[in-house]
Amino acid sequence: MLLTAMRLYCHAVRRVVEFVGKSVSYVMPALAFVVAFEVFSRYFLNKPTIWAYDLSLFMFGYIAALGGAYAQQRRGHINVDILYNKVPPRIRSLFNLFSFALGIFFLVIVCKMSVGKFEEAIEFNYRRQSEWAPHMHHFWVMICIASSLLIAQLSSDWLDDAVHLFTGKRLLPELNVDDEDDA
Repeated sequence: MLLTAMRLYCHAVRRVVEFVGKSVSYVMPALAFVVAFEVFSRYFLNKPTIWAYDLSLFMFGYIAALGGAYAQQRRGHINVDILYNKVPPRIRSLFNLFSFALGIFFLVIVCKMSVGKFEEAIEFNYRRQSEWAPHMHHFWVMICIASSLLIAQLSSDWLDDAVHLFTGKRLLPELNVDDEDDA
């Protein structure tokens, strides 16, 4: 019963993170267009925009932050492989449990602080210090959502590694093709 609930949670997190990760990838062509338009406007028309830099900065921030959980799901983050790849898969799970717990702890702090920064941005009408001066509150909402998604993904991975450490089996075997059998 408990394993079934954990599997359902992990599948739900997988679907949400995959949807957000793939959805945010569609912002990349828009980012490329904004940057190309600014280059064309600045160097060929000699009329730089006041908004392109800020917009491209926000778009890149959205792509990077909201894609973080998807990168974690696909094991795309940097790893210290010198020791990690030399130990058996169950010991790797132990390493993962420790590092995922640290990551979750840090992200809870980031999420809590971003809520406070959002409230502050609304209360004091914070704007980016540039000629265009766009509002900043949306950025803090995105940071809170991105850190919550990464917390969900790390907690899903943590559950999977905890089950693997104690039973030798994966919660979601189809997601963990990088592990060999413990035989």
